[in-house]
Amino acid sequence: MPFRKQLLENNRRWAAQMTAENPEFFSNLAHQQAPKFLWIGCSDSRVPANEIVGLRPGELFVHRNVANVVVHSDLNCLAVLQYAIDVLKVKHVMVCGHYGCGGVLAAMRNKEYGLIDNWLRHIKDVYERHRTTLEGIADETTRARKLCELNVLQQVAHVAHTTIAQDAWRRGRSLSVHGFIYDVHDGLLKDLGLAITGPDDIPPVYRMMR
Repeated sequence: MPFRKQLLENNRRWAAQMTAENPEFFSNLAHQQAPKFLWIGCSDSRVPANEIVGLRPGELFVHRNVANVVVHSDLNCLAVLQYAIDVLKVKHVMVCGHYGCGGVLAAMRNKEYGLIDNWLRHIKDVYERHRTTLEGIADETTRARKLCELNVLQQVAHVAHTTIAQDAWRRGRSLSVHGFIYDVHDGLLKDLGLAITGPDDIPPVYRMMR
């Protein structure tokens, strides 16, 4: 069966199932979206954001890129962040990485992949910042898992350092930035224990005052 026909049939079955469960689902969804969460995750096809956390369409605003990186010059990511915070009024930004991330593994190796090498530089920066810790881990798989976690924590900080998050806090908005990691081997999500809830939680050099 041609892939387009298969995808369309899958879509029809899904739409029929959603309508059977809730006849008003699509009419309600069409009026507005009101998510409480922004998910910044990896593009990896094994990490479906809504399904992992058991949320329906309309409940989770999503941005994905290779290795869930937040770059201050990435207008795509910043536009999603600004829209989620200022327009949709999300209360929580969740940066979620995953073990076995191909981007992280590639960043650990001195191999040329092409254009993406420029993107992986951001993860290499994280590696260099924690080089002593990481190179103290002999097993490559364990080292990669640690780098996946450290990368998430760094990207949480990057979200909090943006003018977007800090402007929201200055206006008195309730906004928290969290770090999670997903294990593709068992489907479980792990809280990395970092939650930034205001400018007092970030180093003074990154705080923007008026």
